Amino acid sequence: MAEIVKRPPLHERLNMSREHRIALVVGSFHKHDCEVMVAAARRAAESLGLLIVTEVWVPGSYEKPLAVKRLLLRDDIHGAVVLGIIERGETAHGLVMGQAVATALLRLQLELMKPIGFGILGPEINPTQIPSRLGSDARAAVDAVHQMLVLFNISDSPTEVEE
Repeated sequence: MAEIVKRPPLHERLNMSREHRIALVVGSFHKHDCEVMVAAARRAAESLGLLIVTEVWVPGSYEKPLAVKRLLLRDDIHGAVVLGIIERGETAHGLVMGQAVATALLRLQLELMKPIGFGILGPEINPTQIPSRLGSDARAAVDAVHQMLVLFNISDSPTEVEE
């Protein structure tokens, strides 16, 4: 007869210290502001018991999906957090870029079955809106990855999906 193991409720498991390994992918176009985001992401990851295995800086948002895919193909990385800024411009370039990057990252998440936290400010964010969102959006992206890792018990060994 199969043994039934009762797992703690999700809210308790979110507070458990487990070593899930993540990567940060960061755009260097707004380097100073992105460094603030990285610092907030590092603090959030540490407080949640996540280990940041690597940080990869790419030129801008367009390069993020490729970097994320290469990292998530590694067995030692369970999830990724993407950080950056797509500022409002004089043309629709930022909107097009934001939609393309968001769509590509969502597809990667579904293809590779590993969570990706979306911490890209914008598109269409005004420069005056950026400073107040740097830390909170980075923390939210890390928290989202953490919750998905715990919810679906994503680690080195595949397990059944919890309903």
